[in-house]
Amino acid sequence: MAGRDHDTPSKGFGFWWAILLGAIITLLGIAIFGGGIWLLTLGGTWYYLFAGIGLLLTAYFLFRRSMGAVWVYLLTFVGTVIWALWEKGFDGWAQVPRLVAPSIVLVLVLLTIPALRSRAGAGRGAFAAGVAGLFALGASGAVLVTSQGDAVVAQETQAPVVELPEPLNEDEASAETGAPVGEETVSNEVDETPATPSARPEDTVEGETDALIQSDEATDATTESPDPEEVPADLGVNSPDTGEGTAGLEPPQPENEEGTEGGGEEISLVSMTPEEQLDVGANWPAYGGTYRANRYSPLSQITPENVDQLERVWTFETGDMPSEEAEGRYSPENTPLKVGDDIYVCSAMGIAIAVDAATGLEEWRFDPEVPVDAIPYGATCRGMAYYENPNADSPDDLCAQRIIWGTLDARLIAVDARLGQPCEDFGLNGEVYLEEGLGDTVPGWYAVTAPPVIVRGVVVTGAQVNDGQAEDSPSGVVRGYNAITGELAWAWDLGNPDNRAEPAEGEVYTRGTPNMWTMAAADEELGLVYLPLGNSAVDYYGSNRSEAENEYSTSLVAVDATTGDDVWHFQTVHRDVWDYDLGSQPSLVEFPTDEGTVPAIILSSKQGDIYILNRETGESLFEVEEREVPTDMGVEQDYLSPTQPFSTYHTLAFPRLEEKDMWGMSPLDQLWCRIQFRMANYEGMYTPPTADGRWIQYPGYNGGQDWGSMAVDTERGVLIANYNNMPNYNRLIPREEAEEMGVHAIFEPEYQPGGAEAGPQLGSPYAIAINAGWRVPFTGLLCTEPPYGGIRAIDLETGETIWDRPLGTARNNGPFGIPSRLPLNIGTPNNGGPIITESGLIFVAAATDGLIRAIDVATGETVWEDTLPAGGQTTPISYEVGGRQFIVLAPGGHHFMETPIGDEVIAWALPEDVVED
Repeated sequence: MAGRDHDTPSKGFGFWWAILLGAIITLLGIAIFGGGIWLLTLGGTWYYLFAGIGLLLTAYFLFRRSMGAVWVYLLTFVGTVIWALWEKGFDGWAQVPRLVAPSIVLVLVLLTIPALRSRAGAGRGAFAAGVAGLFALGASGAVLVTSQGDAVVAQETQAPVVELPEPLNEDEASAETGAPVGEETVSNEVDETPATPSARPEDTVEGETDALIQSDEATDATTESPDPEEVPADLGVNSPDTGEGTAGLEPPQPENEEGTEGGGEEISLVSMTPEEQLDVGANWPAYGGTYRANRYSPLSQITPENVDQLERVWTFETGDMPSEEAEGRYSPENTPLKVGDDIYVCSAMGIAIAVDAATGLEEWRFDPEVPVDAIPYGATCRGMAYYENPNADSPDDLCAQRIIWGTLDARLIAVDARLGQPCEDFGLNGEVYLEEGLGDTVPGWYAVTAPPVIVRGVVVTGAQVNDGQAEDSPSGVVRGYNAITGELAWAWDLGNPDNRAEPAEGEVYTRGTPNMWTMAAADEELGLVYLPLGNSAVDYYGSNRSEAENEYSTSLVAVDATTGDDVWHFQTVHRDVWDYDLGSQPSLVEFPTDEGTVPAIILSSKQGDIYILNRETGESLFEVEEREVPTDMGVEQDYLSPTQPFSTYHTLAFPRLEEKDMWGMSPLDQLWCRIQFRMANYEGMYTPPTADGRWIQYPGYNGGQDWGSMAVDTERGVLIANYNNMPNYNRLIPREEAEEMGVHAIFEPEYQPGGAEAGPQLGSPYAIAINAGWRVPFTGLLCTEPPYGGIRAIDLETGETIWDRPLGTARNNGPFGIPSRLPLNIGTPNNGGPIITESGLIFVAAATDGLIRAIDVATGETVWEDTLPAGGQTTPISYEVGGRQFIVLAPGGHHFMETPIGDEVIAWALPEDVVED
């Protein structure tokens, strides 16, 4: 009996543990072995075949309760580590799917050793196997913890990393202004009774700040709508045109210009003198700080040394949260204005609210009552414009200062900046109806989501035309309106270049042309407005486009602000069938060259290239190379351009994807992504759209750089750009198949808003299916490895990289939508922009981790952060009031970015005792 007991293992816990582990490893082995064979047939790596065989042999020996299981798996694991290092080196994030799960399996196999030792003779070498296993685990752990962290991220054709120059003149920070314009109003709702305060001092905020953030007492303030006699007249002047200085030179002082006569009827165009201009330090009078859009503040009270003392001063709630009907469709993206003592906020549904800049108490609100069915892709109001009427008899006149913005239901609205009452001299009772001249449209198809710009007394606005619906879509016409009367000054209609007026009776603006859904920039002195255009209404098919569309799509167009005539245009994509709209607001600088200072404009793009152009002529200051791109595949080989323009100044683009760049939470989903990669059509950037299978678009349509735009510190000579690094996984769907799938356009009765990313593209032979970010359907993770987003400092004069770091931690991201809570800086997708202060701080939210952070511009080091109550997909502002510098952000969340939705506006400042010191 004793011999029998010795030779026959008892069926205790160890027995069943070995059997269970063997069964699990068998299933893993079958999946990896089978997937490995599939991948090999597609031309992929041999590793998974090797790993599958190793797993199956391990399972075999586990079922036999043999020490062979440990030795076989150790061999498999060592081979895995060698292969992982060969593919990706000591890149911790890249090694997660390669080594984490195999390391866990190794631990489980090692835990089986006691059960294996109970078998006769099986104990021989067990100790050695255990030691070897622990050594292998240690080696794997060392590889995993050697993560990039905040290391410089590699990029394609990147210039050498250089040191950041010191500011040339910290004491000089000039501010200039231009001229904004106004729009219409719907609802004349101004509360004449004391309003219920929507702001709360931060000693009442419940658990929304980090330990770094202290609460502060807010001062008392009235919430009544003020009487005209009680409102200070010194709210600022006209529009915020210029502002920040030059690259490597002292800030230029604007010339004192006389008023000039404009292009449209009855338009008086008055240029600002330096004395009349708003101080961009005390104020933030335009979306980009000024219409130069540098996102630079000359304030320096908050420094890298004291920023860790920032505290929340007040929090204001707009009250605009999605109704049940609007659930999953909110993306406010609002950047407030600050003029005088007031902040002007625009909520997701276009509600304009004035808030005391020091206390956060509401002063007035105007609700245009936009219906929910007007929401296009998302409920968005990125900003508004401020304008001061130079012809007003008194600054106390109604609408002597006005706020102008566009709405989702296609209205321009103008209200008094002090009272919130409609400007009755603007359009029809304060409203201009933008659907006039468009022809057929439905709610949600044509919407204004970006702030207008005002230059030489003309309000210039474009609109978002809901992507990918039909060739016969509302026009992309860009229009200029008299900032005082709301009368049409001009219309820039691409298909009708000889007519700057409204369409003749019975006609409409040219349908389906490229639109300007984002923010323009303007130069008051030159009288030019710079329009970043998208492509035509059908994004991913171009054979039906006109010659004018082919010439102007995805171009920056300089238009005379008084006449509407285009002066020059610069195209960043030829025959764009990738939805590479120009989403970023360009920035204006005075650029140093060997021949002297040149008035320049900086333009970033979704494909990652950054261009520096002469803003008078449109000529590039750096060589733009026409490089050959693939045209030998896809459905439009005869239509595609054989070359595309590539900037030699700088690119945010990463190298071409390879199979080894695929990612996941385990070897299984990484294997799935590798198979998807090998099955897809991909020949690098500008791979043509295909219908015979998926194609990889890299970068995807979110960038590179999108609407968040850049920040420019011309004193230090540095450009700050946060960016995305994600592909899309797309397929053109033949029309018959699309109809069977039930893909409908917005004007069809069967249309349902939201849902999968599929565009019908009616009028073309194909619909489009888009997997934005290329997600794994069963985990929600992206198929490519991180970083998915970063922030980069670029030498403004040379285009060389100063530093480059991942932006965003993994705390709110994880498989299956479960937040990992890991504070590791992985680099997440981001939308929203940065600002820079004279003291050398970058403030940025944007990432999906729900944090706002301050970054030292010299080093790229994060020196402060705070937790937000909702997604920070917007851009902060900085201003001064009462001798105190504030940082303000309106974190509203974002449905596409899957961050929490909110309605708060938050202000941070240093404690008053620190300010006094």
